[in-house]
Amino acid sequence: MRDVCVIGLGLIGGSLLRAAHSIGRTTFGATTSEADADAASRAGFDVTTQVEAALSKAAERDAMIVLAVPLPAVEEVLRTVSRVAGHCVLTDVTSVKGPVLDSVRRRAPYAKFVGGHPMAGTANSGWKASNPALFGGAAWVLGVEHDTDLTAWAVVAQLVLDVGAHVVPLPADSHDETVARISHLPHIFAAILATIGAQGGPLAMSLAAGSYTDGTRVAGSSPALVRAMTEGNRDALLPIVDEALGRLGAARGSLASTGGLAVTVNAGHEGAQAFAASKDAERAGVRVSLSAPDARDGLIALGERGGRITAIEGDIAIGEVS
Repeated sequence: MRDVCVIGLGLIGGSLLRAAHSIGRTTFGATTSEADADAASRAGFDVTTQVEAALSKAAERDAMIVLAVPLPAVEEVLRTVSRVAGHCVLTDVTSVKGPVLDSVRRRAPYAKFVGGHPMAGTANSGWKASNPALFGGAAWVLGVEHDTDLTAWAVVAQLVLDVGAHVVPLPADSHDETVARISHLPHIFAAILATIGAQGGPLAMSLAAGSYTDGTRVAGSSPALVRAMTEGNRDALLPIVDEALGRLGAARGSLASTGGLAVTVNAGHEGAQAFAASKDAERAGVRVSLSAPDARDGLIALGERGGRITAIEGDIAIGEVS
């Protein structure tokens, strides 16, 4: 199994380091956070605060490099990757894929890059929040572009499968539009709901219960991380915000004119039922040969239908689709 070098040891990077280590991979990493480095070292992990040293070690061992740093830090790290480990298999866990892909193509063009985004997390951050079981059963998007090296893609996919997640193959633009809907817009709504609730003062806080806590949970996430992913996905997020504002405007107009909210509430209920049904839907088996001329098209078609890869055997990706 290929060694794994994780740069950035917060919630996701720390969890991946722990998970990869727990399945027998040789792991090491780096973080600029003295506190996270100290905590990880005391837990018995091979980590340093010297990013270049960790990347040099990755180059010597032909390790897989995982960038687990916030989006604003990606460009700086990529400069070092290009200089000392530019031919390694490279992936990331950033929640926006288009900007990272653009940065890799400019800053580390010779890296065997496969963009990644595990759809897992909590409202907590830092090494102290990391958990090797975080990825169990989670969807993990892996980028498939026209120039993706499918041998490298399979290497990254195997790590994802080994830590308990399943692989959703998607191009960057499909990923970014989708997470704008199901992740980034909810973060914005949570921030607004938390603000409005707090404006109600002590009485509102004393009465707040399930609907408020459920709707505002992710507002407890690190503001810097939320800003990085939402602002970094600006192009995809803006039309989704417009769509949401249109629906809010329609709800407001209906409430003002007729006193009714049936259209809004019923549509939301139907959306929640569709989500629940998707979890129980029967799935058919799919096999994609990674050596076939149309392999990239096959992987993308699988991902965009909501499918997932659950195993890789030789050059065959084995998946499921509804």
